[in-house]
Amino acid sequence: MDNLNANEQRELQGRMEKKQMKDFMNMYSKLVQRCFDDCVTDFTTKSLVPREEGCLMRCIDKYFKASERLGQRFQEQNALMAQGHLPGK
Repeated sequence: MDNLNANEQRELQGRMEKKQMKDFMNMYSKLVQRCFDDCVTDFTTKSLVPREEGCLMRCIDKYFKASERLGQRFQEQNALMAQGHLPGK
């Protein structure tokens, strides 16, 4: 980014922010769809039954914990690579 002028940097920053928002919305949509498909089975009421609500909470919690752990591992691998260590060696 150092080789870009101020306008180019702003444009690149805007594009990166749009991409991040698109990626976040895509991830959120997939999470909602997956947890809904796995947990919601009773369509005889307009509200969630307690079993469905519990399932949804566990599904979301599990997803966020897995995402957090994946992010940590990614940071660990980036730190190793920055130190000159190759993953798997």
